[in-house]
Amino acid sequence: MTAMERLEASSELESRLSSLSFSSFPGITSQQCVNRPPDRLQSTSLSESITPSQNQAAMDDSREKSGQLSEGNEEAPAEQAPGDGAEDNRSSGSCQMSAEMKAQTPPLSPPTTWTSVELKELKAKLRAEKDSVVTVYRGDIMTVHVPTVPEARKVCWEFATDGYDIGFGVYFDWSPVTSRAITVHISESSDDEDEEEELEGPVTNGDVEKGSKSHANSNLAEILPVYRQDSHLSVHGGSHDFPGEGTYLLKFDNSYSLWRNKTLYYRVYYSA
Repeated sequence: MTAMERLEASSELESRLSSLSFSSFPGITSQQCVNRPPDRLQSTSLSESITPSQNQAAMDDSREKSGQLSEGNEEAPAEQAPGDGAEDNRSSGSCQMSAEMKAQTPPLSPPTTWTSVELKELKAKLRAEKDSVVTVYRGDIMTVHVPTVPEARKVCWEFATDGYDIGFGVYFDWSPVTSRAITVHISESSDDEDEEEELEGPVTNGDVEKGSKSHANSNLAEILPVYRQDSHLSVHGGSHDFPGEGTYLLKFDNSYSLWRNKTLYYRVYYSA
C-alpha cells in the first residue's frame, strides 16, 4: 500500500469514528446510566442477586429499625458530656464534706459576759502583775491562745483600756492540744491601707471588725465575733465552759485604727 492509500484509509476511519455518538451503541442509553450501572459493572455489585422486592423489603426493615432506635434514644436520658457539670459535682462534694466535718463537732454555747464600773481598781491591780499591761499598736491584732486543761471547766477573762475602745472576740480551735502554756501572738492587718481612720470615743456595739471575717483554719469555731468594745469606760469580762479539748483564741483587735495605739489591761484565768 502506497503512502497515498494509507493516508486515504486513515482519513476514512477518522470520519467514521467522528460520526458515531454515545447513543449509537445498542443497549446503552442515558436513562440506563442514571438508574442502573452498565452490565459490566453490575458483576462487581454486592446487590446483584437481590431482587427489587427483596431490596424494598430490606429498605422498609431498615427504616423500621432506625425509627425504633430513634424512639429509644428519645426515651433514654442524655449522657453528660465529659467536663459538663464535673466542676459542680466536685464543688457539691466539697461542700458536703465540709458540712460533715462541721456536723462532727458539737455546737458551742454562747459565752457569759458582764461589765463592771470598777475600772480604776482593775487597772491598779493589773499594773502590779507581769505581762498584764500591754500596748496593742495601730493596725495590729493581739491573740491570746489559751488551751483547755483537765483541772478546770471554764476559761475567764477581764480587760480594760486607756482612753479609747478596742475590738474583742473569742474563738475556739478544735485541734488537739500540744502545749498547756498560754501564749500571745501579734499579727498585722493586711487591710490597714484600705481602712478609714477610726472615730474615737464611745461607740455602740455592732461594728464587726474586718479582721474576723474569714478564717483559713477549718477547725476554728466562733464563740463571740469581734466587736468594738467601750473598754475605756468600763471593765469587760466573760467566761465560757469548755466544749471539749482545744484552744481558745482571745482576739484584741486594733486593726481598724490608723493612728491610735491602745494600752490594754487584761487577765485570763481558769475556773473549776
